[in-house]
Amino acid sequence: MIGVIGEALVDLVIAPDGSVVAHLGGGPYNTARAAGRLGADVSFYGTLSRDRFGRALADQLTVDGVDVSHAMRVEQPSTLAAAELDDDGAATYRFYTAGTSAQLFDADAVDLTAVDIIFTGGLALVLQPVADEVERLVTSLGDGVALMVDVNCRPRIVDDREGYRRSVEQVLSRAHVIKVSTDDLRYFYPDLEPRQAARTLAQGGTGVVLLTDGGADVTILTAAGERSVPVPEIEVVDTVGAGDAFCGGFMASAQARGSTLNSGALSLDQLADVVRDAVGVSAIACQRAGADPPTASEVPGWIGTDQRN
Repeated sequence: MIGVIGEALVDLVIAPDGSVVAHLGGGPYNTARAAGRLGADVSFYGTLSRDRFGRALADQLTVDGVDVSHAMRVEQPSTLAAAELDDDGAATYRFYTAGTSAQLFDADAVDLTAVDIIFTGGLALVLQPVADEVERLVTSLGDGVALMVDVNCRPRIVDDREGYRRSVEQVLSRAHVIKVSTDDLRYFYPDLEPRQAARTLAQGGTGVVLLTDGGADVTILTAAGERSVPVPEIEVVDTVGAGDAFCGGFMASAQARGSTLNSGALSLDQLADVVRDAVGVSAIACQRAGADPPTASEVPGWIGTDQRN
């Protein structure tokens, strides 16, 4: 089973004309939904408020095939994010987190008995004290549990850049798969060209690094070599949840192929197939407003479509 750890929140998407639409979101939340819609065995281990937004977040996970029985329920209000869209549909985020549900993750309350893949990233690596709790959890994982991390850094809410970088690097040192963008790497390693920084991560013990760069090719980097997977040209509505759809697609495709993502579990050729699946999922999400990942039947050539919804 895939266990997703991190924030669930409400995105207030602000269009260039100033109009506002509320969407359920949060990086890990969107990732869980994407994997669930594709038929993956996935459970959400984040924290959900008991307020109306929190109930809506839980209900949507259930509709999308995500198990919410392990989610922590709290009285604090749901976390909010404002996603400001530019004329090209690209999103810039501002977060409203103080005193909200996303900050209350408790590693001691997590039972990972049935989990073989853990996913985390985004605000779960930034907000305190949750970032320390996530670090404590992932650094104590047994050898049988694979870890995928989407760095998805959020500079606007980072007070201590070096402390943040050290904390993220500690989590990444345990990861089997790292999804990282060129913007992430420029923020963490401004003195290195992004691909060189990605190579350093791949050579540091991580099994797989997935380097994304907007509409450019996705680069797979491993100790055994590198491979590029093209990204199709599409008409982008917005990029809200695009990276999350990619990560959910990657894990769902790997799970459908029988892989638990432990180091060396997939060859470069197999990884390229999984990444192509993930790119297809993300491309569809980018052609929709908000975080709205596709189902398996909507993804051309999706592995196991005949057995999935």
